[in-house]
Amino acid sequence: MAAQRGDSVLNKRLRKADLTAVADVREALRDLLSRRSWGGSDQADIAELLTSELVTNALIHTDRDAEVTATLVGGRGSGGRGTVAQAPSRVPSAYRLRVEVRDFVARRPVLRRPDGEGTGGRGLMLVQSLADAWGVRPLGAGKVVWFELGGGPA
Repeated sequence: MAAQRGDSVLNKRLRKADLTAVADVREALRDLLSRRSWGGSDQADIAELLTSELVTNALIHTDRDAEVTATLVGGRGSGGRGTVAQAPSRVPSAYRLRVEVRDFVARRPVLRRPDGEGTGGRGLMLVQSLADAWGVRPLGAGKVVWFELGGGPA
């Protein structure tokens, strides 16, 4: 996995099927958010949960590597240029967290409504419910699934 770049960016390459990377990404994200005093503990917990969901999806639903990038950026919600699915931006803060998970498979994620007994299928529902904005951006080789959260001073 690659190391962090800069003071407000986290970038990690994830090896295919390496689910141990999920905990590593959560820890690195927690460190980034703490260093930048972003959000309260509840908002940071939500950021970790949603990041874990997207990273896990990329690793279990593809047979390739993936890459996660978390960036603290100023200004209002970006509107997610080039997105396919997107919730309206409700970002209240001047600083927001944008997490992008890139994989190298063109197949788009499917927002499912799992039955009460199923153990999977809730990740994108959580992202849709908890993120201020989210979407999918197709790339030449694969796609990026992203979300944004407002959180306070960075």
